[in-house]
Amino acid sequence: MSEQGAGGRGYWDESNEALVAIIRDRIADAGRITFAAFMELALYHPEYGYYRTDAVRAGRAGDFITAPEAHAIFGHTIARRLAAMWRQLDRPEPFTLREYGAGAGTLAIAILDGLRTDGDDLLAALRYEPVEINPAREAELAERLGEAGFADHLCQPEPGGRITGCVLANEFVDAFPVHRVEMRDGELREIYVVWRDGWFADEPGPLSTPEIAERLEREGVTLAEGQRAEVALGPAGWIAEVAAALERGYALVIDYGYPAAELYGPERRDGTLKAYTRHTVHDDPYRAVGEQDLTAHVDFTALMDAARDHGLTVLDLTTQADFLANAGIGEILVAMQRRPGITAEEYLAARAAVMHLIDPGGMGRFRVLTLGRET
Repeated sequence: MSEQGAGGRGYWDESNEALVAIIRDRIADAGRITFAAFMELALYHPEYGYYRTDAVRAGRAGDFITAPEAHAIFGHTIARRLAAMWRQLDRPEPFTLREYGAGAGTLAIAILDGLRTDGDDLLAALRYEPVEINPAREAELAERLGEAGFADHLCQPEPGGRITGCVLANEFVDAFPVHRVEMRDGELREIYVVWRDGWFADEPGPLSTPEIAERLEREGVTLAEGQRAEVALGPAGWIAEVAAALERGYALVIDYGYPAAELYGPERRDGTLKAYTRHTVHDDPYRAVGEQDLTAHVDFTALMDAARDHGLTVLDLTTQADFLANAGIGEILVAMQRRPGITAEEYLAARAAVMHLIDPGGMGRFRVLTLGRET
């Protein structure tokens, strides 16, 4: 941690003071808390968590830009893949698209607009079910869908209800709380959060749960001496939820991350935990508590193992660049040139977005995991 962070006073102004007090009291009661508990409160506290307030988080006015915010062509390309899935399932009606982390509906609107632009029959059969924990974003989503002419497609997920269709999660899994661990003197230790010298600080201790070591052992991972890493236990439970809901169809998980052998390789000695605020990235999770996003790279091996454990078939794991290319993003870009009324500026913006989305040094290296249950 920086010297300023260790003293704490320099970070008060950047943080949500009410949330800081809540976490500080939690630590006072317990002595220390896991980083997963800290991250859960920082991101998801019902009143003050980063993802629960009314503040704009995604997009150019927020702290980060995801692929849907980069350009609608991303959603149009997803629409083509969904149409192919629908036909593979023999055109069921309805075909439900359940999106986790739906936000204000940017991706959903682009998908529906892509189907409308292509004149695809799936549009009439598609039912859209957003899963969004922020009521303000949920209300905004409904309003925007209505303005775009897609209000009739909006449905609320039924608790325990099963669907035929596709579960979609774009940059959703990376925000699951993580346990931070470190290899010291040949022993796997957990990094806890304590209150010291007026601010949050790290403190090593024994593992809070044997599940952490069991996960790494199952994946054949042994950290190098002095190496830090993150282990997210929550995504396995989420996959179980997805599997229970998916009667027939597919799941698309799009996120930055790697299979375990790469994620926990010795070249990542400091782990992958990052904080995002105002379109800048840094590695201090205690800097702007409640006012910055916290993420860690996704362990795709863990997701695939959980999927198989719960009866889903792993159909593909590829890069976003290859996924978008195979789904037809190039064809969509070419077709834009022939669209009546398209301006040179609009076309060039779309082409620049495509280059950004498939750049192997940037978003193109994101992974896309496709799961299925076709019976």
